[in-house]
Amino acid sequence: MTQPPSNQPPGGFGAPQDPNQGPHQGTPPVPPVPPQTPPPPAGPPGVPPAPPAAPGPYGQQPQPGYGYPQQGQPGQPGPYGQPGQPGQPGPYGQQPPQQPYGYPQQGQQPGYGQPQQPGPYGQQQQNPYGGYPTQPMYQGAPTPPPSGGGLKGRTGLVAAVAAGAVLVAAVTTWAVVGGDDDKDPIAGPTATASSSSNAPKPTESVDKGDGSGDGSKGGDDDLNAGRQAGEAKVNWLLQNDVDLPRNGADVLGPWIVGDTVVKAMYKGVSGYNLSDGARKWHVDVPFELCAAPAEPSANGVMVFAYAESAKDGAKCTSLQQIDLKTGKAGWKKAVPKPKGLFAFSDNTLAISGNTLTVSGTSSSYGFSLIDGKQLFTGATTGCKPFAYAGGSKLIAAVDCPSGSTTKKVQGVSQVDPNTGKPKWTFKLETDWEVDRVYSIDPLVVSATQREQKKWTIFALNPNGSLRSQIQGGKDKFAPSCGGGFVIFGKNLQGCTGVAADANTFYMATETAYGTPNEVVAFDLKNGKAKWRSKAPGEQSMLPLRMEGGQVLVYVDPSYDKGGAVATIAPTGGAPKIVLQHPASTAQVENNFYSPGYAYGAGTFVVTSGRVSASNDKEEKLVKTMMAFSK
Repeated sequence: MTQPPSNQPPGGFGAPQDPNQGPHQGTPPVPPVPPQTPPPPAGPPGVPPAPPAAPGPYGQQPQPGYGYPQQGQPGQPGPYGQPGQPGQPGPYGQQPPQQPYGYPQQGQQPGYGQPQQPGPYGQQQQNPYGGYPTQPMYQGAPTPPPSGGGLKGRTGLVAAVAAGAVLVAAVTTWAVVGGDDDKDPIAGPTATASSSSNAPKPTESVDKGDGSGDGSKGGDDDLNAGRQAGEAKVNWLLQNDVDLPRNGADVLGPWIVGDTVVKAMYKGVSGYNLSDGARKWHVDVPFELCAAPAEPSANGVMVFAYAESAKDGAKCTSLQQIDLKTGKAGWKKAVPKPKGLFAFSDNTLAISGNTLTVSGTSSSYGFSLIDGKQLFTGATTGCKPFAYAGGSKLIAAVDCPSGSTTKKVQGVSQVDPNTGKPKWTFKLETDWEVDRVYSIDPLVVSATQREQKKWTIFALNPNGSLRSQIQGGKDKFAPSCGGGFVIFGKNLQGCTGVAADANTFYMATETAYGTPNEVVAFDLKNGKAKWRSKAPGEQSMLPLRMEGGQVLVYVDPSYDKGGAVATIAPTGGAPKIVLQHPASTAQVENNFYSPGYAYGAGTFVVTSGRVSASNDKEEKLVKTMMAFSK
């Protein structure tokens, strides 16, 4: 790719890589939207089009002029190919690659040959484009230059990324190309009742790690045996006690609230004592759980969605509020019946302040987290929300009018959580789709273009204007986000392998098993890499979030060494181990399927992302959750 105009961030993503090489995945952006201007005829003056990428295994090649997406639309989410199943190369018990675009399927655990439909429960998922995100084109505001197009918004810039990554055999991660390589330009602004109970039922088997429980091998193993000085201890290990349907069930969580860790599965939500794993409370719902926000509210309140009936294909429209601190079940509500072809088939939830959002492909709503009262209905004209990301701000992924039945325009908006009205909208280039929100504040977004197999990550300013595009160079990155596309029922949030503070975005590189990866820090002012931190030994690591000004990372276990919790200083350097798990836990940690993580009160909790087995006896032996502390 050639050097873009000086006011456009350089960089892009390179070729895809083998899906079994790494356990994690990810994707970018847009601001407020005024009337759109027609797309320019060609690339920016003086900037020749980028050369096409090498053809993939399907004989696919980028379209002419590739590297310069059309103006006005966002990238479409890619079907991030998922990691390999247990039994395949790789230590993480990860999922198999997804099917080609439009048919994402989620892998099952051993014992089941048929793939599952993707769910919003935090399962791992890799980018199928095999490389790092490409950069969107940038337009100046308010009138876009006669370039190849870009992201548009009233107060923000239009960002669209042209990535050189090509889908390889329904693969996994993206490679980012940047630095002195050819670069792409960017463009800029413009109530079904649910039964509940606080009774601690059923009682899961708790292994205290001292050899007296019924954990691994019937309790014959002492998980703390041979623990070296300074190593963390195993507080407890739980095994499944829920009679599940034949295909098993996904796990939501974990979440740590005070001295309680919470997870949800099938038809129940349970809270456990963080110190010893004893069940503190349990809430039943009448039908299978189908969605939950990425995080509870600041005071520990969560709303879970469950199916409206036991029928196959039942809509995910029933809501149950629960105080995760006490296990007290609050209001129940049925979301208004949606209309349309995909009516709420891919419902997702998010929380911002005291507002809960419920959104799908055909409708979206805001409800009071306190009493369940409906606050707003998402816009039905103009740019329509189809998913939200919550936290300190409420961000919506939106579909906007394109004036064509064959083209898509998407973007992101900051929304007033009380009214649902957008404060600004940032539009992506034509046929780019919003994929994930990696960070709310600062706002860092991932976008993809499915047909061109491209990926980009960008950051926006508080007013919705383009701040920067991440320049990944020749590295390959694989944030772990779970689920399929937004349109197939995934949350915008909940990715591991990424983190951000006010001025820096952190992302882990992908690597083969037995080879250490790196966490790369990118300057959000210009999208360029600032420093790299290498994982210890032959292990790999992934950022979880910021913690006390440091980057909190999880170090994956190897075959003979336990995992670890570590921090990396915002200035870089080697990771500093906070909790080193004993070697006796390596096998258990490695066998957790599509794991979820939580860290709080000096305790690290890891859960299996799905529980299933070939028969009822083996189902009750599946290890579901484990905790470590000093």
